[in-house]
Amino acid sequence: MTQGRSIRLFLVDGSSNGLLTAEIMNWTGHTLTGPRTRLSELVKRPECGRTGIYFLVGPDPDNTARPLVYIGESDDVAKRLKQHNQPEQANGKGGKDFWERVCLITSKDQNLTKAHVKYLESQLIALAKASGRCGLVNGTAHDYTMLPEADQADMAFFVEQVRTILPVLGFDFLREPAAHPNLEAPTYDQPNTSPPFELTLPKHQITAQAQEINGDFIVLAGSAARDKWVGTDRGYKGLFNQLVEDGVLQPVDGNHRVFSKDHAFSSPSAAAAVISGRSANGRTSWVLAKTGETYGSWQARLVGDDSDGQDQVNGK
Repeated sequence: MTQGRSIRLFLVDGSSNGLLTAEIMNWTGHTLTGPRTRLSELVKRPECGRTGIYFLVGPDPDNTARPLVYIGESDDVAKRLKQHNQPEQANGKGGKDFWERVCLITSKDQNLTKAHVKYLESQLIALAKASGRCGLVNGTAHDYTMLPEADQADMAFFVEQVRTILPVLGFDFLREPAAHPNLEAPTYDQPNTSPPFELTLPKHQITAQAQEINGDFIVLAGSAARDKWVGTDRGYKGLFNQLVEDGVLQPVDGNHRVFSKDHAFSSPSAAAAVISGRSANGRTSWVLAKTGETYGSWQARLVGDDSDGQDQVNGK
């Protein structure tokens, strides 16, 4: 059974849209986050004068379904943030215009060295790429492994704490992809795992499978989708195009694409729209593979009867 964690949040000025600190019990890391509009206050904090890693986060104009993220490190974070706040030049030099929020992570015992944060930066960039939950502004990341074995073990623990605390602050781009569900032998006894769902488009000979795991709606590798987006320019067109560009949706023939790997969506409707090539109601489009009950009806049963809710989740 997974143990609970205690995270301490502190609103620095009592405002919900101001600076916020976060700490995990028995972890030496310290997190500070805030909007770019409060940067003048943030850089004056003592944490910003330490060695640490930081994340610049903002909207992606080409894909509203995920953010743009820049991951960096510095032994003087305040200085680097001031540089990033400069106007971006036409040649790509200067500051960065896209970001709206910043999050920096330092150590309360100040034992993080330049070598440590270089290693953390390379590890976190790799994890962000693997998660597929953001667009990375970073260029090619250096594979920095020049740390003693003991230090690498310490940094592995540090990374896990970072991945725990960031989603609490609203940053999901480092969340680990859900494990691949086995539809031949589904593990319904595991917590937060739904029965398998199916979506079919008979006219287009398309069938897709999915399962909800830990809050993510996972469309499974091998599921089919429309070859192109046929709906309006609104909705999930950007997400569809991004998945094509990233190679998640691979062409099969002139009429279909196929998911080359499992992909986590924020909702059943997002998944249904990408598969259908147009806006779709995922709550009615997805049905239980065994009974044909819609996702919406299945979820309503869970919400409506807490006494046997776990049995429903477990497919009993």
